[in-house]
Parts: sequence; structure tokens; C-alpha cells
Amino acid sequence: AVTGFPVALMDGTAITAERTAAGSALATRLLARENSTVMAMLGTGVQAEAHLRLVSTVRAIREIRIFGRSSGKARALMKRFAGQDVVVNVVSSVEAAVSGADVVNVCTHASEPILSSEWLSPGVHINSVGLNPAGRELAGTLVASSSVYVEYRDAALGPGLAGSNDLLWPIRDGLMTANDIVGEIGEVISGTVPARQVEEEVTLYKSVGVGVQDAVAAGMILDAARAAGQGVDLNF
Repeated sequence: AVTGFPVALMDGTAITAERTAAGSALATRLLARENSTVMAMLGTGVQAEAHLRLVSTVRAIREIRIFGRSSGKARALMKRFAGQDVVVNVVSSVEAAVSGADVVNVCTHASEPILSSEWLSPGVHINSVGLNPAGRELAGTLVASSSVYVEYRDAALGPGLAGSNDLLWPIRDGLMTANDIVGEIGEVISGTVPARQVEEEVTLYKSVGVGVQDAVAAGMILDAARAAGQGVDLNF
């Protein structure tokens, strides 16, 4: 950090996937109802796999429903997570996945909203990590009617490719204002903003990614690798 001299080469895709899913797991631990047992997954990519693995560790998940555009990828994901303690099914629609679910993970590259409030049960917690500069994955009315939390306000509401259309477009359309965002996850941890207030409240964690989190995660991995004697030394 002092000189900018490179100290390691790492797989950024793997680190970003872990960091993103860990953020959603933290949000779920802080915001989802304690008795949450049913989880829906919309998406079948790298983020979907990481979210299923990490988010399921913070609640006693007993049922997982997976929906994706590719039924083959959805079935492959199902096979990786099926076990004695959890029932995993591939479903044919978004509505079938999220109806009655306690936790919904949305990890897509959708250009048009795929998740609407009419399919959701009161008290659901939503993790949304999709980012498409040309569109969004959440209906504006859903976002406006939810208690919204973010990683970092300036990033989530930033211009251009950095910000989230899932938030910026409902604000643009007059459905909500930036002040309607309840707070950042860090503020929930510090106690400066509230977490869930009532059982029926719909909570939404919108993640756009914050580069400093990747840097910190990489530093933790480097420290762990050094302690374990892992890695290969290279000379340039």
C-alpha cells in the first residue's frame, strides 16, 4: 500500500465471488428472520454457487429452490448442493422459486426486471447482486416498497457503470428518493441504523461491489497463504 509494488498474483474472479457472497451472507445474518428455512436462488453462475454455499451457513436452511434460464446449469447446481439436511429442487419459474421463500438471492445479468413484489411473502429478505449497465433485475415498485440496505451509498448511487440501476431508476422515476435507503451494512453493525424492525418487513440488500473489499480480502488470503506456506515464488 505504501509503494504500490506488486506482492502477489491472484485469481480475481474467485476472490470477487467469495467477497460478494460473504457480503450477502452478512446481510442475511443481520436482516433475515431468525426462523428462515427456505431459500430461493435466481441464477446459475459463479455468484449463484458462492451464494448458495455461504448464505446457507447463516440460517438453518432446509429447502433450496433454483431457477435459471439454463435448466442444465440449474440441475448441475442442484446436484452440487443436494444433501441429507437440505432439499434442493430446480423449478420452472421465478414465481415458483420465490413463493413462500424466506431468503431470495438474485444473481443474474437480467436487462429487464425478473423479480416483482406480488410473488413474495411478507418478511422475506432479498440479496441482489446482479449488475447490468443496460438494465436491472428488480422491479422498481419492489425496491421502493422494501427496506433497502447497501454496501456503500456512494458506490450504489454512483454515475455510469458503477451505480445500481435497481436503485437509480426507481429514484429517477419518482418511486423513492436516495434518503429512503435505510443505511449501509456497516452502519447496521455499528448500531447507527436499525436492522429489521418487524416480522412482515421486506428487507433488500443491494450489492454493487466495492473495490476496497476485494483488496482487503486479497490481503487476508495472502496472509493465510504465507502462514500456510502456500503459493509459488516468482522472479520478474
